[in-house]
Amino acid sequence: MYDMPHIARSNTEIDSLCDLSALSLLELQRKREVSAAEILDAHLDRIEAVNPRVNALVTTGDPEQLRTRAREIDARWARGEWQGTLHGLPVSQKDLTATRGVRTTYGSKAFEHHVPDHSALIVRRCDAAGALMIGKSNTPEFGAGSHTFNDVFGVTRNPWDPGKSAGGSSGGAAASVACGMNPLACGSDMGGSLRNPAAWNGIVGLRPSPGRVPRAPDLNGWTTLGVDGPMARNVADTALLLSAIAGPSGEIATELGEPGSVFARPLQRDFRGVRMAFSQNLAGLPVDPEIQRMVHAQAAVFESLGCEVAFADPDLADAEDVFRMERAWMIGTLVQQFDAQAQSLLKPEIEDECRLHRSMSAADLGQMFVRKTALFQRMREFMNQHSFYVLPATQMHPFDASLRWPESFMGQRFTTYIDWMRICWYLSSTEAPLLAVPCGFSASGLPVGMQIAGRYRDDWGVLQLGHAYEQAAAHSLPRPPVIGT
Repeated sequence: MYDMPHIARSNTEIDSLCDLSALSLLELQRKREVSAAEILDAHLDRIEAVNPRVNALVTTGDPEQLRTRAREIDARWARGEWQGTLHGLPVSQKDLTATRGVRTTYGSKAFEHHVPDHSALIVRRCDAAGALMIGKSNTPEFGAGSHTFNDVFGVTRNPWDPGKSAGGSSGGAAASVACGMNPLACGSDMGGSLRNPAAWNGIVGLRPSPGRVPRAPDLNGWTTLGVDGPMARNVADTALLLSAIAGPSGEIATELGEPGSVFARPLQRDFRGVRMAFSQNLAGLPVDPEIQRMVHAQAAVFESLGCEVAFADPDLADAEDVFRMERAWMIGTLVQQFDAQAQSLLKPEIEDECRLHRSMSAADLGQMFVRKTALFQRMREFMNQHSFYVLPATQMHPFDASLRWPESFMGQRFTTYIDWMRICWYLSSTEAPLLAVPCGFSASGLPVGMQIAGRYRDDWGVLQLGHAYEQAAAHSLPRPPVIGT
């Protein structure tokens, strides 16, 4: 049997593997210049060195089991057997996602020692594509909130300033990718959980169209508010992961029919003459002036691509009530499955959601879906005039990590834990695919991100535009300070 060649490498060379893109790591493996075992060891070393400072990965894979699998991948490639789209790449899974034989707590004391006997579809697909499941990323309890902390593992800290929040609920996923602990991460998004942490950690996060990445198993298979999706340090890597996890499975009724392979195509596209809108002031939401200026400044980049840019916003009337009611319906339905002891351990923000759930009648729920349908139609009409819609991914810069959530901002008082992030969840109920991409750094050195919304089910177009923007803007993305130079 032909063996992978052993190449003596310095510690610096091994460490630098963690800063390469997923596509670069695949290419090095194809050329047999780097092995999956070397890639794994480099990332395990990075986790050991950096994770204690940010608390991004809360359950890591067994190193020896991972090394055994990496050696198996290398041996098969030595025989000419490529293992799939994610061959030998370390990928993390969110601690909301069931992983067979690996602790999955949902960030909840009620499930602190839970070990599933099955894996969710997204995990199975990553395994089948040749990925190494390097660990589980931290999340707020049951993903409730966009600041990642819980009573099981504590708070995840921002790698650009450990005193600040990493966002959430895919905060652990975003921080681990930003720190080079894994080049790719799977996350989820209901109200901004792939977009807010992507923006605050300086990476890319895609909220795909509902059904693009089937959520199986799923207690409520008919809702479209919560989705699973990919995170990476650039758009091409994000598309790569999407190509592995997207596509029909036959396991849920709401999945889309396009195969994941459509996202493995070249991303290049001519955007000359494409009409797009930049948000002027979405629903009067307060946005930090620095963030607004930075996002508006990117209009010049899109114009350099040949896009026709206008400043306009869709009519998102009813988005507030529609989102809050559907979210409460989902969370309340989930919590109803728990016994009394488990319910007593849940954080107060979840009890608030359950209180709203209990207050809703069948008539309330029916009317909510009528209003959501009208919201979808208004967004569709707006997007018929503009192929894309660009707006900030967050309203504010990362806040102090010791807070549960900010209680006020720019003169507005907030009464719930999601009030401060409306700019994300107002769009969640529109069914639009939404891509968060970095657009620079604030004066204080913190990442700033913007969202690109696309037409109904045009995930591919959103990725293409994000890639074109990324190439044209050519933002410098240094290592976060927690890694060092």
